[in-house]
Amino acid sequence: MFTLKAEQLIPRKSSRRTRVAARFSRFRQAGAIFTAIAALAWCAAPLRAQAPLDYYPADQWRTSSPDEQALDRKKLKKLVKRIRRNDISGIDSLLIVRNGYLVIESYFNGWGPDDLHTLQSDTKSITSLLVGIARQQGFISNVDQKVLGFFPEYRRIKNVDDRKAAMSLRDLLTMRTGLNWSEDPYEGSPLWQLNNCGCDWLKFTLDWRMREQPGTRFEYNSGGVILLGGVIRNASGMPTDIFAQRFLFDPLGITQARWYYGKPDNLPHMGGGLNLRPLDMAKIGYLVLRRGRWGNQQVVSEDWLAESLQHSVTSARTFAGRPVDYGYLWWLLHLDGEGIEGTDADVYTASGAQGQWIFIIPKYDMVVVSTGSTPSFDKAVGFLYSDILRAVN
Repeated sequence: MFTLKAEQLIPRKSSRRTRVAARFSRFRQAGAIFTAIAALAWCAAPLRAQAPLDYYPADQWRTSSPDEQALDRKKLKKLVKRIRRNDISGIDSLLIVRNGYLVIESYFNGWGPDDLHTLQSDTKSITSLLVGIARQQGFISNVDQKVLGFFPEYRRIKNVDDRKAAMSLRDLLTMRTGLNWSEDPYEGSPLWQLNNCGCDWLKFTLDWRMREQPGTRFEYNSGGVILLGGVIRNASGMPTDIFAQRFLFDPLGITQARWYYGKPDNLPHMGGGLNLRPLDMAKIGYLVLRRGRWGNQQVVSEDWLAESLQHSVTSARTFAGRPVDYGYLWWLLHLDGEGIEGTDADVYTASGAQGQWIFIIPKYDMVVVSTGSTPSFDKAVGFLYSDILRAVN
């Protein structure tokens, strides 16, 4: 995780002729009632099964009670009370969206709905969306393009060998760069050095020494995601933050985004330097839930999301003791918490240090957002399973 310090007919007796007419009338009325009941059942179905695919929030989310969206209100109310009493400490916000309705929106520790919150490494998952958009726009041909080819401005890159020359965008997206890079512990790590060097972040990462062949081993690497920001900039010919605003945030109506910048040329820190409102984090999750579509616009291609949410790396890590896989800068949890395989077993997850989370649960048509300021960053994973998922009726 990146660390930056600086939700009835009653019949009557009558004659035979009257009874026949009445029977025919009752038949028609019964049919009408059956049709009405069926229609009511169909209308109620979206509360449990069918998503309102034509709804996209604008300035405000539509709201509903948890019970109306088939969630146990009492269980969720108890969870919110535990957070507010500080029984679960360090949580700054909790939002739950189901069926396109915001059913829980709670803020804690002095935070409010209009406050921009650090996303930390949730920024990486948003970077994945931006890479997909760049490919969709034709700026990037495919993820097997070599990284060094995007940076002709650096004529003298250190530690270049066949392994570094072979490093691809796919390797950056799946954290299998082959670089000799470790971020744990943070103090003194390559990421710590990058964040404190006051130097060219792109050159710093490109110069780093190799350890092994790219694509062979998972090693969490924020520097590689910063390189992806440079790839987007160089390929599109526009600053990466402007690219993000124009092609991702503007279509979603996200008007407040704050970045942490560095060299060269105010490059945004794609490894963890984005700040958004939790309500806008929920929009990012909802975009993924709706397979990249927002209103009449396909903001991110459905093909890209299908590709980037595959299990490229299995058992990459554990969150709150639960196994988690990795896609293209997205973590993949499992609904059972143990590793069932299958498309509807996935919880697509953006994860950031200090407790920043976006959970996307297609099977339940849900998005859960939690922000925090806690060294125990995965508390939200615990209550996702112990409280939120158990509240689904």
